[in-house]
Amino acid sequence: MFKKILIANRGEIALRVIRAAREMGIQSVAVHSTADSDAMHVRMADEAICIGPPSSTESYLSIPAIISACEITGAEAIHPGYGFLSENAGFVQIIEDHGLKFIGPTADHIRVMGDKITAIETMKKLGVPCVPGSGGGVHSLEDAYRIGDEIGYPVIIKATAGGGGKGMKVAQSRDEMKSAFQTARSEGKANFGNDEVYIEKYLTTPRHIEIQVFGDGKGRAVHLGERDCSLQRRHQKVFEEAPGPAIDAETRARIGKICADAVADIDYAGAGTIEFLYENGEFYFIEMNTRLQVEHPVTEAVFGVDLVREQINVAAGLPMSFQQEDLVVNGHAIEVRINAEKLPNFSPCPGKITQYHAPGGLGVRMDSALYDGYSIPPYYDSLIGKLIVHAPDRPAALARLHRALGELIVDGIDTTTPLFHALLAEEAVQTGDYNIHWLEHWLEENT
Repeated sequence: MFKKILIANRGEIALRVIRAAREMGIQSVAVHSTADSDAMHVRMADEAICIGPPSSTESYLSIPAIISACEITGAEAIHPGYGFLSENAGFVQIIEDHGLKFIGPTADHIRVMGDKITAIETMKKLGVPCVPGSGGGVHSLEDAYRIGDEIGYPVIIKATAGGGGKGMKVAQSRDEMKSAFQTARSEGKANFGNDEVYIEKYLTTPRHIEIQVFGDGKGRAVHLGERDCSLQRRHQKVFEEAPGPAIDAETRARIGKICADAVADIDYAGAGTIEFLYENGEFYFIEMNTRLQVEHPVTEAVFGVDLVREQINVAAGLPMSFQQEDLVVNGHAIEVRINAEKLPNFSPCPGKITQYHAPGGLGVRMDSALYDGYSIPPYYDSLIGKLIVHAPDRPAALARLHRALGELIVDGIDTTTPLFHALLAEEAVQTGDYNIHWLEHWLEENT
């Protein structure tokens, strides 16, 4: 087992890894920018190293600075968290070249799944159901028109290297294809340095269902059920739950086995998430995230596992601590993302926290790096906390979430907490009868 690991991240996910390491008797190293010198993950780690100025490109995305921090502190392995370098195959290769261990999958697996077209082709070969589409990159407007005519409108044009909702445009008809195609390409180029796009059939009322998988890198893998992440704004998830309200046990077992078998076939190591659109009883693969997800706590709650601890164990060469038959759904869990944003426009709202109180009690977990007097810097993602509740069933989980939201205090800035108070009053949320477009329509009508 490792004696010391470095966490190449910040905020609540860095704290999450530090806590798991401490329970395992492993020392932790935090890295931070000058803007994060007083951050909680810096205070909580056994050691901390400043790796650059506020800009993430000069700090959290600086591979030389992170490798140097490992060499200075003697860290043997790096946990990437999510975001930043977590899905950067080049980073993983450099880590391995320096005799260090990356706590996650191989560079090859990250590279394959990071390219959306290659990922789709790979998943098709592995027997995973996919959305009808171009089956490869689309390089001309003439080809885009032809493919749109073949699969039928509406279609969605996606940047091959896209993510986070960027480089995605919908064409409802042939007349909208030119604008959508050109915009998706330009956004892909601007955000990811790659203007290649592909085209898929745009499903009208799908849910967003993702399957948590975990492999040992030696041909054995399991699934840990699904999460429903359909409540989204601009392709960004805001409300996640497990199990999914629209998924029964038989469906869960069927799609779960398909996913577990697929990652076992490629000797995948560590945590991964296979994301689908789900409509009319059918699953359509959209992408695989080769890292820990923001919403992993709901899976941990319903299965009673520590995914970060398991990541560290597998990276150290130990076997997985569970088999498929050990993984049984227990109750219902919901996570809401608390962002430092001002409603109704969701504009970023950094600033000083004058008072912070985390909710507590049975079945309540608050993952956050906030504290009284902390100043949220303006340079990074606006996520400041994740409120997770777990209860015997979905109605009880919704009631617990309502209670916990009422206890949460974050003074000094605006947050998205009022959004969740409002959503919990909606019948569609109470019954779980929503799709990936529901929240956008609701926001248009209520803001």
